[in-house]
Formats: sequence, structure tokens, C-alpha cells
Amino acid sequence: MDPSETARADVVVVGAGIAGLTAAGLLAKAGLDVELLEAHHQSGGCAGTFRRGPYVFDVGATQVAGLEQADGTPGGIHARLFRHLEVAPPPAVPLDPGCVVDLADGSEPVRLWRDPARWRQERLRQFPGSDRFWGLCEAIHHASWAFAARDPVLPPRSWWDLGQLLGALGPATLASGLFTAATVADLLWLTGCGHDRRLRRFLDLQLKLYSQEPADRTAALYGATVLAMVQEPLGLWHLQGSMQALSDRLEQALARHGGRLRLRHRVERLQPPERPKAAWRVTGRRSSGRRREERQGRGAAGDGRGFGVEAAEVVVSLPPQTLPALLGQALPSDYRRRLENLHEPSGALVFYGAVERRRLPADVPSHLQRDAVAPGSLFVSVSQEGDGRAPAGQATVIASVFTPARSWFAEEETAYQARKNEAMGAILRELEKLLGVGTSDWLHRELATPRGFAGWTGRPWGYVGGLGQHPSRFGPFGLASRTPLEGLWLCGDAIHPGEGTAGVSLSALMACRQLLARRGVELRP
Repeated sequence: MDPSETARADVVVVGAGIAGLTAAGLLAKAGLDVELLEAHHQSGGCAGTFRRGPYVFDVGATQVAGLEQADGTPGGIHARLFRHLEVAPPPAVPLDPGCVVDLADGSEPVRLWRDPARWRQERLRQFPGSDRFWGLCEAIHHASWAFAARDPVLPPRSWWDLGQLLGALGPATLASGLFTAATVADLLWLTGCGHDRRLRRFLDLQLKLYSQEPADRTAALYGATVLAMVQEPLGLWHLQGSMQALSDRLEQALARHGGRLRLRHRVERLQPPERPKAAWRVTGRRSSGRRREERQGRGAAGDGRGFGVEAAEVVVSLPPQTLPALLGQALPSDYRRRLENLHEPSGALVFYGAVERRRLPADVPSHLQRDAVAPGSLFVSVSQEGDGRAPAGQATVIASVFTPARSWFAEEETAYQARKNEAMGAILRELEKLLGVGTSDWLHRELATPRGFAGWTGRPWGYVGGLGQHPSRFGPFGLASRTPLEGLWLCGDAIHPGEGTAGVSLSALMACRQLLARRGVELRP
């Protein structure tokens, strides 16, 4: 793209995370001229990777849902989309168990088995008397999953949207709709399990991981589905190589269908059309080079030459909190107020380490969770032998814990480093209890805070997820992909159905279906 000229396209997609890559690929496959603009020197966003010597670390996301390819059914969302985009899915193995949860209460950890019958036995042994709760969750899950497979539009903001929503409804959906305002904790009390403190703690840990909310703040319709995500015919998957493999395949799809990915292009302004049928104008700065970005461990700083693109439509996959700065006075005042009053997501502390594999338990699973008061509940990912993340005989270890984001930006450097070192020590102590490794066993160790995550991803305050799946923000009550500004669309983890690579891919599909419908094109992958 020549910075001295204004390029033109049918659609500009802002942000090359999984949502942006998916949206760009779908629109290019539909025959539109697509420009995908990304500030970083690589795609992937929160599902990207970085290298430290011989080690490859997944930045944020470490597991994938939606790769299942079931006979006679559309399959998982990633499988559907790769098939539609005419590229092969990345090599992956199903996780079994999907996670091992240590409640740190002296009892045996809970193993989330892939086989539904084995998981049923495990949960009834671990949580006696809970069968009514799990049965209700399964009924809600099946209804919600069938509803989602029919590609509804939520929340509806036009007659077309409403038609898509009504067309996806079925008797089971209407029955499960009775729980629209309920939480997972409400389901516990309804089934007589509200006094089971151990079950409640298990649910709090698992739901916080996927919805950013505990059981009493997670929408029942969302929580019932994520609690069943590990088991067949669904599943969680471990990618060969790294999480970047998912982005690489989506990049291939975009190129195959004639779309263009522009790395190191930081968008700074979105200008709506000044008259009907005129174009949006997208402007920003190109970074000056890759070496400087990699040295600082962050995306493009916007210190190079300017660029501009004109397009009829713009799809923004960035967090919606970025819109006030991008649109300025062009943002309608009531919509601005809503964006400024959005629930604040969490940040994360993420430890990246490496050890000799012989130092780990022989049966160590790929994913573990451990309850802890300080630094908080840990989610731990351990690389598999030969998966491309560490040399033979070694393993990478990634451990993350939620933290309030903004407070990490308020301290001067000395206090910040002291707090960071204290947090690293607390995480290491818990990891050493969980994995049985000693302080001297670490071959590599470093800690990222919301400050580093903000620099790497460009997300405000280093937020690591969407808005949280509280009933007041889920489904019909969430932020819509269709904005008040004609030709401006949203996708990503703040848009229905929420977080994770599968969730943001569904949000991208929904936004693309809406955009293409305006052009008289039906998208049904």
C-alpha cells in the first residue's frame, strides 16, 4: 500500500486476531475486495505466540474448541469455516482430560474426561447428589447448541436480524429461554445443590476461566454450554506447533480468496461517510520496522508513514472500548455513553517458563487449574512432547491468573517492578506445589502483566477478554454487531457469543452474514 495515496476496497477489517482474520476471509470468499489492517508485526492477537530462544509460548489462548468434524452434522465452528474457506484445519489432538482441577482441599483433583460416560462417573463421584444439576445443565446445553447451530443473530437490531433469530428458534430453545435471566448458581439452588460448597468452588473456577465471572454471575445459558465443552461430540484441542497455527491457516484462506493482510498498520481514525453512499475513510500510521517492534515485545508504534483506505464498510474486531478514540465526535452520544459505561474486563498475570520434562510428574496433563488465595486461581498449560513448543526432553509451562487491569498502570517503575516480582514469587510457589518442581529447575521464567499485554495486543489496559457473560450482558442483552453507524460492524470477544477462538469466530460469521445480506448475498457455511 503506497502511503502517499489512498487505497480503495469494498471492506476494511481492523485487527487481525482470530475474529478479524475470520471476517476478512469470509468476506473475501464472498467476492469482496478486503483490506485487513493489523498494528502488530504478526497476526493472532490474544491467540498469537512469541519466541524466547528455543521456546515458543502462546501469548494468551492455549486451547481451541470447535475443531470437531462429526459425521452428518455441520461440525464445530472452526471445522465449518475451514471447510467453507477451502483450507485444511491445523493439525490438532483432542485433550483428554480437557483439564485437571485441583481444589487445594486435600481431596483428589477433578478430571474433565472427554468421554461423556466417564465424565458422568467422575462428577458423581466427586460431587455426590449433583446428578439433577448436571442433568439440567445438559438439557440447557443441548437446546442452546442446537439454537447456535442455526446461526441466530443476537441481539437483533433490524428486521432482517429478527428474522434470523426467529428462524433459529425451536421448542427446546423456547423452553431453555425460561433461564435467560438465571445464573449457574440459580441452577444449583433450583436442583437442590446450592449447599454443596465443593461443587460451587469447582464451578467458580471453571466458569471464571471461560466467562470471566463466577457461578453467581455467569448466565445459565452460557455456563451450561461451556461446562459441556470438553466432552464428545465436542471437545477441546491442542494445536501442533502453537496457537499461531490457527492464524496461519486463516491467513492462507484470506490470500487464497484475494484478500490482503497489512501488518504494522495501526488504525488511528475512522471517518464515516459525509453523504449517503460515500465511503468510510480509515487512516493511521505504519510502523518503521520489525526489529524495533520485536525488541520491545509489542505491536507497531505508529511512528512511520501515514496511510489511508476508503471502503463502503468497516468491520472492527478490536475491543469496543477503542471506538470513542477511533471515531471521535462522529460517535453518537448515546452510543458513546453506553461504551463508556461497559463492564470493565479483567487483566491477567501470565507466567512463561520452561523445565526439563523429567522434572514434571510422568502423567502431567496439558491443562490444570489450581485454587489458591494468593495469587489467585491458576490456569496452567504444559506443552506436549514433540508439539513444537520446546526442544526434545523439555516442556514449556504457562500459568495465568486474573487481576484488575488498571492498577498496573498507576505505579511508578520501582513500585511496579517490586509488585511484579512479588506476583512472580507467588505464582512460582503455587506452580512448585502443583508440579513438584524446585526453584532451581526453571530453565526460563518471565512474567507478563497487563502493561505488557496492552503493548503486545493494543487492547485497552491489557484486557484479556470480553465483557463477561453476566445475564445482563449475554445474548439478547449484549452489545450488537450492528452499530448505529451504517456500514460499521463489530466482532470479537465482546460480541455474542463471547470469548475463546470459537466464540469470536461465531461473532465474525454473524457480522459477515449481516453485512452481506445488505448486499443481497446469503452466507451459510
